[in-house]
Amino acid sequence: MSDIIHLLPDSVANQIAAGEVIQRPASAVKELLENAIDAGSDNITLVIKDAGKTLIQVIDNGSGMSETDARLSFERHATSKISCADDLFNLNTKGFRGEALASIAAIAQVELKTKKEGLDLGTKIIIEGSEVKEQEPCSASKGTSFSIKNLFYNVPARRNFLKSNPVEIKHIIDEFQRVALAHPNIAFSMYNAENEVFNLNKGSFRQRIVGVFGDKYNQKLVPVTESTDIVTIEGFVSKPEFAKKTRGEQYFFVNDRFIKNAYLNHAVQNAYDQLLSKEQFPSYFINLKIDPSKIDINIHPTKTEIKFEDERSIYAIIRTSVKQALGKYNISPTLDFEQETSFDIPLSKKMETVKAPTIKVNPNYNPFSTEVSKPSNSSTNGAIRAAAKQESKNWESLYDDFEKSTTEIIEQQPQQKEVEQQVISSNWDDEDTERGRTLLQLHKKYIFTQLKSGYLIIDQQRAHERVLYEKFTSQLKSKKSSSQQLLFPETIELTSADAELLNEIKPEIVALGFVMDKVGRNSFVVSGVPSEIKEQNIKQTLEKLLEQFKLNSNELKLEKQENLATSLARSASVKAGHFLTTEEMNNLVDNLFACEMPYSLPNGKPTIISLNLDDLNKQFNY
Repeated sequence: MSDIIHLLPDSVANQIAAGEVIQRPASAVKELLENAIDAGSDNITLVIKDAGKTLIQVIDNGSGMSETDARLSFERHATSKISCADDLFNLNTKGFRGEALASIAAIAQVELKTKKEGLDLGTKIIIEGSEVKEQEPCSASKGTSFSIKNLFYNVPARRNFLKSNPVEIKHIIDEFQRVALAHPNIAFSMYNAENEVFNLNKGSFRQRIVGVFGDKYNQKLVPVTESTDIVTIEGFVSKPEFAKKTRGEQYFFVNDRFIKNAYLNHAVQNAYDQLLSKEQFPSYFINLKIDPSKIDINIHPTKTEIKFEDERSIYAIIRTSVKQALGKYNISPTLDFEQETSFDIPLSKKMETVKAPTIKVNPNYNPFSTEVSKPSNSSTNGAIRAAAKQESKNWESLYDDFEKSTTEIIEQQPQQKEVEQQVISSNWDDEDTERGRTLLQLHKKYIFTQLKSGYLIIDQQRAHERVLYEKFTSQLKSKKSSSQQLLFPETIELTSADAELLNEIKPEIVALGFVMDKVGRNSFVVSGVPSEIKEQNIKQTLEKLLEQFKLNSNELKLEKQENLATSLARSASVKAGHFLTTEEMNNLVDNLFACEMPYSLPNGKPTIISLNLDDLNKQFNY
């Protein structure tokens, strides 16, 4: 019987490794940016086309590579970062496994140009599917230019699993931001289809945050600093009033490497106790400096998870430092127990005599007098006293008609009671037929309407969301929408990531009824909006739309059109706490029952609950 176990060819082994290391274009971007940082670059440029599917290019001014190093860098487990197993527990660099370039070369067409400082010529290498097609000297600048073309060209199944361009661009921008935030001492720039997305100069950590997310973040940040034997903390957290309803900008860096850690995230969230509700999430940018021997970063292929030696202590330090920062800058409510409880007495000037306070009392003041009495001479005071005495003589007349008035009230009570009983005991079903539907808003959240067999409870926000969803879906399919022109166009400034996302989905946004033009790198002028949101804050609606779009892309994996319809319906729907008139409630109920599926939202949550009259009778023991 022949043997059945054999060694895989290097090309196949590299493709398998690429499945772990390179999951999407953003993964390749991360690996190339980290390699550029390890090369000692202080200026790095990222260029992408077609969301990274056609081209990913990273250009740096680092140390470059020799001809031998350039060729050897594409071999598996070839690295300059470690030489023995002990080095894994003292890592100060980004890449160290030696799998990234080999994995990328196995699933793409790669072109590398590199030159070390002091050499006349550099090296050019072209590899397709792990096969070297060309290697020759070339003219190049100091540093390295790495181009990835046609990612997953030889693995069509993997390419088909990639999401739409807006989603993939979002992931690329996320990776770029994570690397750029961790290294404010390096200048970064990014271009998407020849359009500049980021241009970040060297600066401080605060300047880098503002450069990435916009000037408005400068007023939101509260500095956090703490130094202990276990960990050193530097960074910023957002003020409570700027918290979001979805997890927004939340970044943890350990030794300038972005990580994800739910346990440490809870430490920050816990520091905002009694400042935020459970539905609100703060933004934070926290960099931890820890002895490399106290952590293990080799537990995940993408190196975004880290194992700490003393995680509980780090949790306590983070929680305390954030809480202290919020209190130090008067963000959280505090009580000063050292404050003197006595009145603040102003200091007297030297040689100044102290005047005793005087008390002035008008003994003839009458609060019931129609005229304002003023103290004057003794004759006037006597006249005032005489008038007051005359007014108090006939006080008994106040009660002359008391018995008569009481009798009339008692006689009127039975008639009034009879009228009330008649209203309560009327036939509600007949009244509903004669006068129309009876609607009642409860707690500005639910709409009650009765049926002959019971009553319906309608969630006003979900009902409106369902109505808008079906309307927007129909508009996207037919490409016909109604737009309300604004009297004064509104300019909206977004973050670079949101501006790029909005630019990618702009055709669908226009199909929904928005009229907008891009006027700057991150600015849009909105001159028309869908008629359904004409009375709402346009900037907040668009920001909520983009936030909901990103959330749906990650969690629900919705298609672009369905995602947009769902996101805009959620952001434009009438919210709980909004008072509705009877006419508005009638229109909402009519539009809801005109929907194809009025009983639930696209995510399956109910819009209507019906309760039987028999169940209600049982509650009263009938």
